[in-house]
Amino acid sequence: MGIRHAVLGIGIAWLAACAAADREEGDTRADGAAPRAESALLVSTAWLAEHLEDPGVVVLHVGSDRADYDRAHIPGARFLPLDAIVVERDGNINELPPVERLDSVFESLGVSDDAHVVVYGPPLAAARAFFTLDYLGHGDRTALLDGGLEAWTAENRPLSTETPVAAPGNFTPRPRPELVVTAGWIQERLGNPHVALLDARPEDQYSGANPGAGVPRPGHIPGAVNIFWERMIHSAAEPRLRDVESLRALFREAGIEPGDTVVAYCRTGMQASYAYFVSRVLGYETRFYDGSFMDWSRREDLPVSGPATR
Repeated sequence: MGIRHAVLGIGIAWLAACAAADREEGDTRADGAAPRAESALLVSTAWLAEHLEDPGVVVLHVGSDRADYDRAHIPGARFLPLDAIVVERDGNINELPPVERLDSVFESLGVSDDAHVVVYGPPLAAARAFFTLDYLGHGDRTALLDGGLEAWTAENRPLSTETPVAAPGNFTPRPRPELVVTAGWIQERLGNPHVALLDARPEDQYSGANPGAGVPRPGHIPGAVNIFWERMIHSAAEPRLRDVESLRALFREAGIEPGDTVVAYCRTGMQASYAYFVSRVLGYETRFYDGSFMDWSRREDLPVSGPATR
């Protein structure tokens, strides 16, 4: 498949996503059918191997540890440090930095408006990079590498220790602030049957049995459903995304219906990044609570469900 066809496919997916965003919140599909999957948001190792030399493809290795990148990475990949795309704000970690900072970060890596960006790394870091680019209006040209470096390495594909020299890109952010919701936005919609709050934390944090660091009131947002993000991949050792039908079944079992607006959250906004990505792949209108439960639980005026409810 040529890059021209790949970009066309991504453009079609973007049009579908835009159509979904134009719906009123809570609108349900007339036929009750599942939303259309956005398969262009995920690329295979075979696809990437075929397109590594394409000048329009920019591969980003996302992670917290530069040493991992230096040890071995996909040839031509540029290193995107996780701390370049998250900041602490008002005591909440892993918040979006200002648009101007993100613009500089991606331009320094050679990302331009016409670039097709492929991100990989630890699943949460890669998903956070996808969310960031989606927020900046580049989600139609961004995809995750399915299985990440683990899959690439298992297939004995080439690795490199060389750091490529990337010419600065010309990137124009088109921020989509509607994708990021606040505690107030959620509070106004508590009880709305068509707004599905998706908690991506482990079950013991969702239940409140384990508060989690920085959480003064254990539990979850009232009405939220729980799908631990690791249930969306095969395993930690094989971090490939589960097939679409299995993911749809996970969402259905949790009570997320066709036509729902999915709001992903977790403790600090990292695990929710993967839930956000999966919800987008499944074609749902998706929002992201960046402050997540660390922010919610600190607000004494907001209700919490769980053993410490008050």
